[in-house]
Amino acid sequence: MKLNESDILQIQDKGLTTEEVKRQIEIFKRGNIKVDIQEAATVGNGISAISDEERTEYIRAYEHKKEELDILKFVPASGAATRMFKALHNFVDEFNPDKQELREYLDENGDSSLRTFFNHIEKLPFYTEAIKAAKKDNSDFDNLSDDEKNKLVAENVLYAKGLGLSDLPKGLVPFHKYDNVVVTAFEEHLYEAAKYAESKGVVKSHFTVGQDDKDKFEAEFEKVKNRVEEKTGSKFEVSYSYQDPKTDTIAVDGENAPFRTEEGSMFFRPGGHGALIDNLNHQDADIIFIKNIDNVVIWESLGDVADYKKMLAGKLLELKDETFNLIKALQNDPSEEVLKDASDFLTQKLFVKSLSGNESAAEYIEKLDRPLRVCGMVKNEGEPGGGPFLVKDEDGEISLQIIEGAQIDDDNPEQVKLVKESTHFNPVDIVCSVRKPEGNTYDLEKYVDPNTSFIANKTKDGKPLKALERPGLWNGAMAKWNTVFVEVPVTTFNPVKTVADLLKESHQPVND
Repeated sequence: MKLNESDILQIQDKGLTTEEVKRQIEIFKRGNIKVDIQEAATVGNGISAISDEERTEYIRAYEHKKEELDILKFVPASGAATRMFKALHNFVDEFNPDKQELREYLDENGDSSLRTFFNHIEKLPFYTEAIKAAKKDNSDFDNLSDDEKNKLVAENVLYAKGLGLSDLPKGLVPFHKYDNVVVTAFEEHLYEAAKYAESKGVVKSHFTVGQDDKDKFEAEFEKVKNRVEEKTGSKFEVSYSYQDPKTDTIAVDGENAPFRTEEGSMFFRPGGHGALIDNLNHQDADIIFIKNIDNVVIWESLGDVADYKKMLAGKLLELKDETFNLIKALQNDPSEEVLKDASDFLTQKLFVKSLSGNESAAEYIEKLDRPLRVCGMVKNEGEPGGGPFLVKDEDGEISLQIIEGAQIDDDNPEQVKLVKESTHFNPVDIVCSVRKPEGNTYDLEKYVDPNTSFIANKTKDGKPLKALERPGLWNGAMAKWNTVFVEVPVTTFNPVKTVADLLKESHQPVND
């Protein structure tokens, strides 16, 4: 691959090196590497089912210790709301109330979420404001037909002349309405964090946001700060970061040569949520809770969600203590008994299934001395999400991994069979320990599996290209962490993927 002087300057401006760009191009030439699934993780085989008594004990243990801990909630929040409103965009572009009735359009379109949207539109948290905007936009609004009103309201939901929700980051879209108080997903995360991540009266939250959206989030926090602190009785420290341009990846054409824009420069794209391992690597806390921006609940459900978060944290603290004690014992007195304890812990508690049982103390320490995560897993009832599996890596190590559909070898009947045996999925409900026994933090970049990057077909200016997604944040970016899966109820998972999801009962507050 030949790079001209302008290419080299462009690479340097992004904080990259020519060697890194060439490495990425080699990945395109190599193609996607499919994972080697050994078994589906199920309850009793990779997923722990916690009894009510155990849950109570884990919650008590966490609450007993949390005032001594640095606790952080980490929320990937850079996603735009565009996808959330995709069906509504199509409706506005396609529907003409002068030529067709809404009922006919919905029958032809076949999008059940769009039908739900219009059937219950008055229950949306931003409905009142959308009506006000529509009336301001059209003085004759009250005399329009219902179909004309619906189209006008939809336009005012989406576009800047009204509420402009489609142009916002998803975290700043109103999700719930309590009497006359409209609350965004961002604000809901603050309320939730206060229920389980408060320590010494302070709640620390970190949001990864788009570089152009940081000011919007900061303004929203200033707007709601007093309300949130008064309701929770806690002080809030909110920090932000955005994907570093050096985590962008080069795009290529069909010949695996750098894709060029019309101006002739190389085209780089954001590297996907896996790039956020760099953001997480800059955080320093005893416990870090990770949860997606669109997965929040109404206030009435916070207690149940918080209990399961505390349970996961209590489990993490137990495993962390056991891990650190074993590392210390292996360093100081690697007796046969200690070696057996390490082997049993790795195979029985961390489900590392590739040990011979005859490893040396140094080998056991290497496997124990890693970042640790406890991940909630929900029974699969048709919701999208990565699945929990036992996977063999290129070194022959078998461990628990979260696998996305794109990583699965669909051409291999045996792999497809194992996937069908999966019973649970990952709702991105993760509690992490990133500190070493001596107190400093791990370099998380060292625990990424680079082979799990993913090539996707995209377009730019109408031209096809191949894009490179970095190993996903909770997939390949955490592949070499020590991992434990714990079953949690589906009530803890309430994502908003489309605007119609806001109309589900779990997102409808009980107002006076």
